[in-house]
Amino acid sequence: MEFVKPGTYIDFMRHRGPVVGTSLVLVIASIISIFYPGPNYGIDFAGGTEIQLAFQGEIGAAELRGHLEEMGYSGADVVRVDDASDEYMVRVGEVSALSESQATELENAVREFVGDSNLREFRLSPGGDKISLRLSSDVDHGGLAAAIEGAGVRIRSGDGGNGIEPLVGSDDVRLEVVLKGIADEIVAALGERLGERAPEQRRVEWVGPKAGEQLRDAALKSLFYAIAFIMVYVAFRFDLRFAPGGVLAMFHDAVITLGIYVAVQKEVNLTTVAALLTILGYSINDTIVVYDRIRENMGRYRDKPLKDLINLSTSQMLSRTIVTSTTTLLSVVMFFIWGTPVIQDICFALFCGILIGTYSSIYVAAPVTEWMDRKFFQKENKGRARRKSKPAAT
Repeated sequence: MEFVKPGTYIDFMRHRGPVVGTSLVLVIASIISIFYPGPNYGIDFAGGTEIQLAFQGEIGAAELRGHLEEMGYSGADVVRVDDASDEYMVRVGEVSALSESQATELENAVREFVGDSNLREFRLSPGGDKISLRLSSDVDHGGLAAAIEGAGVRIRSGDGGNGIEPLVGSDDVRLEVVLKGIADEIVAALGERLGERAPEQRRVEWVGPKAGEQLRDAALKSLFYAIAFIMVYVAFRFDLRFAPGGVLAMFHDAVITLGIYVAVQKEVNLTTVAALLTILGYSINDTIVVYDRIRENMGRYRDKPLKDLINLSTSQMLSRTIVTSTTTLLSVVMFFIWGTPVIQDICFALFCGILIGTYSSIYVAAPVTEWMDRKFFQKENKGRARRKSKPAAT
């Protein structure tokens, strides 16, 4: 399918100055926005608790968010899971229902009841919903439960038990105490407020701040590694003059897409990182297609400057670029309209990245390659041309 007539020549490089300047301003603004006001990190990176709740009656997102704010969970993220049901995903920044002082008081209460010599290990889960104990000898479970609740901590008993489960498979006595966490508090408080519409907890996940920071660092490393290996690939696939342009185009696409996320305050999480990695792949693929045609034309038109070859090559590939980008964008838009919130987030990033990546192949990668050729390779090319034109010695 040809949207551009064969033989069409468009002087893209004529406008490279102001367009590259605009891109530079957008990249700088995006980098600044990453530090201030900063990304809206999701639970994956910032830590927090995510609860999936199914309500017994109709409730709106605004009403649910209002109840959570009254309960002290300001800034809670409320997302409807399915438009046809009253099921919501609630995300709060709190990880543990216990403060540091409460955790210390709890440990002291347990240590006092079981004895220092008997207690070999006390471990409180980062989510504050579970205690793991390793003892030299067993103790009265009812007394231990009373000591824990005496420290102001509630145990999730269930089935008429005291909430203390012995673990087998070790010479030591291992006990696990399940506590009431953030999710239990939210479900109980909403149940009191909503009555017959009380929610049922379907799923709960939490990520501690330290784990979130580790995930964030790993995500950044994955982006840097991807860019570095792609740069090596492009350098071997073509030559050194092409690699910087491809890498800068990828960096340009990822940073501006992230800047858009910050501007609209969309949540940045592992799904966003997956979208950015996809954008890097799409961007370099589009750039390599243009590069390949440029290299092809360099062999055909040895007397033409690289600027003209870029214009010629980009004009020849314009129909292919339009068809590919339009087809991909249509698919992304359909998923964005009818997909779930998670799918919509990744589609939003892909939509921005595809538009920016298509433009960067023409107005970021190609101008940088032309500058590299003019700055570092033109003298070498002229010297090679002079040696070829010089008559051989007899």
